[in-house]
Amino acid sequence: MTTAYTQLHERKRTWTPVQVSAGNLLPGGEEVIQRALSLRILEIPVGNFIADAMKGDLPNEIGCKELLLSNIDDEINHDLALNYAAAVHPVPEKIQAEASKIAKTWIGFDAHPVLKAAILERSVFFVLLPIFRFLGDTGLRTISADISRDEQTHVVAHSMVAKEVGATTTSSINALRRATISWVLEPLKGKNDERHLSSNFWLAQSDSLYKSGKAVGLSDTRASRQPAFFECSNVNLPQYA
Repeated sequence: MTTAYTQLHERKRTWTPVQVSAGNLLPGGEEVIQRALSLRILEIPVGNFIADAMKGDLPNEIGCKELLLSNIDDEINHDLALNYAAAVHPVPEKIQAEASKIAKTWIGFDAHPVLKAAILERSVFFVLLPIFRFLGDTGLRTISADISRDEQTHVVAHSMVAKEVGATTTSSINALRRATISWVLEPLKGKNDERHLSSNFWLAQSDSLYKSGKAVGLSDTRASRQPAFFECSNVNLPQYA
C-alpha cells in the first residue's frame, strides 16, 4: 500500500560521502563558513531526536517507521560529510566550543523531539546549506547539494509526524532558532551589496522558512548549482549507489 511516507522513502537516493579538497571561499564569508561547519555537531543529535520520538506514539501509517529509521542513518552520513569539510576548513576551537554550547541547549530544550528536529532542519539547516553553496568552494557545494536532497525528505516527514502527534511550535523554540542562526551570521554586516554577505538576508530566509516553509530569496537554489564533473577534482565528486 502506498502512503505519503512510502512515497517519500522512494524519492531518496543513496550516496556516500567522500573526502574533499580545500578551495577558495567567498572573501568575507570565511568565518561564517567556520561557524556553519561547527554546527555539524547537531547532525547526530537530530538523529537522536528522531530515535527518541520513535519511543513514543507514531502515526499508524505504513512506511512511517521505516522512513524515520532511514532518516536517522542519513544524519550519520551528513555528519561524516561535514567532518570531511571541516578537515580541510578547520574550525577554531573557540567557535567549536560555542557551537557545543548551542548543541547542548537544543538537546536539553523542553520540546517534543520530532519538533526540535523539524525546526532545526527546516529553518536552520536549510539556511546553512545554501550558505555552503554561495559562500563555499566546490567541495562544500557538492556536500550541500547531497545533504539538501535528504533534508527535503526529512523536513516533510518530520513535519508530518509532528502534526500527527500534536507537537506545535512555541515562541521559546522560535527564539532558540533565531538565536542559533544569528550566531552563525554574527561576522556579517546587516546590509551588504553582495546579498550573500548580508546577515539581514540570511536571517530573513530563516524567518520565512520557519513561518511558511518557503524562502523566496533562495529560489535560485532550485536550479542545480552543483559543479559540473569537468569542473572539479575527483576527490570532490560524490559517489552514488
